[in-house]
Amino acid sequence: MGFNIYDFSGMTHNMHLWFLERMSPTATTIVEWTVIGVSYMLFVALFGLFLVYAERKVCAAFQQRLGPMRVGYWGLLQTIADFIKLLMKELIMPKSADRFLYNLAPFIIMIATFLAMAVLPFAKGLQTMDFDIGIFYVTAVSSIGVIGILIAGWSSNNKYSLIGAMRSGAQILSYELSVSLSLVTIIILAGSMQLSVIVESQRDSWFLFKGHIPSMIAFVIFLIAGTAETNRGPFDLAEAESELTAGFHTEYSGIKFAFFFLAEYINMFIVAAMATTVFLGGWMPLHFGSFESFNVVMDFIPPLVWFFAKVLGVIFLIMWFKWTFPRLRVDQILTLEWKYLLPINLVNILLMSLVVLTKFHL
Repeated sequence: MGFNIYDFSGMTHNMHLWFLERMSPTATTIVEWTVIGVSYMLFVALFGLFLVYAERKVCAAFQQRLGPMRVGYWGLLQTIADFIKLLMKELIMPKSADRFLYNLAPFIIMIATFLAMAVLPFAKGLQTMDFDIGIFYVTAVSSIGVIGILIAGWSSNNKYSLIGAMRSGAQILSYELSVSLSLVTIIILAGSMQLSVIVESQRDSWFLFKGHIPSMIAFVIFLIAGTAETNRGPFDLAEAESELTAGFHTEYSGIKFAFFFLAEYINMFIVAAMATTVFLGGWMPLHFGSFESFNVVMDFIPPLVWFFAKVLGVIFLIMWFKWTFPRLRVDQILTLEWKYLLPINLVNILLMSLVVLTKFHL
């Protein structure tokens, strides 16, 4: 079975057999790990640069201006120029900083990002790992990132960095509850935590529609809480320039600052990819009941196109939040979570349980 844009299972299986024929099982495993690792690094670097450019253009559109226009056609090379500039910048570390922890923090954040990406199903057969506890795994490893943020703020020995890190820690730990509970709502509907099973369960209809009102409520809460989890506006109090300069990464420069910057955008991609996988059918096409002619046309569009179209749509919504709403105060951020989102989530789980028990979703 050769390359198929609708099912990558044959391609990946043939690659595995090709390596096995030419080297030992141990060497095959090492080579496959290397290929997958390099592929993820290239994807993170290129897609991160694209998202930075996209946000600048989206921001410009909302503010009725053009955005970057000078470097390359329509400013396409601007983010590459900025990346080269960051690579060439001198790495300056505060004299009183904790050298080991200061250098470790950016890598912890990037490692957490790569771990979370490992289980995302980009298309059929195009998934690195497929755990039966996939959703639990993503929520577990994504919460490691807050450790990197706290270490970065503390090890810099800067009061602004420490305040930013503490704000970020309180915010991420709080909104982690709403992210997890909104996913639990869909786990009840799907009856599984395995991401491939969840995608396959949406073959006839996406969970956003199949789960009725509880699914829609869970989707909205997931988007709000996911935006807060990634420290993006209007929840970017941890990086409030007007009062904390740059927040927890104030003392970082060059490539280390680029790691923090890149991690924020890739985490936004992970939130959008999880929303796509769990609520919007992942790489599944859009089907409408008995509209056979429409459904057949939708089936012609490759799964990879469906996945990234949905992901970019969700990312646009998250960017829309940032450039529409003003930054919230810290008490408003925590009030929104503990007094509103958390109780709504708990009631919503009961509603979804009722839908599943009555088989109203079938």
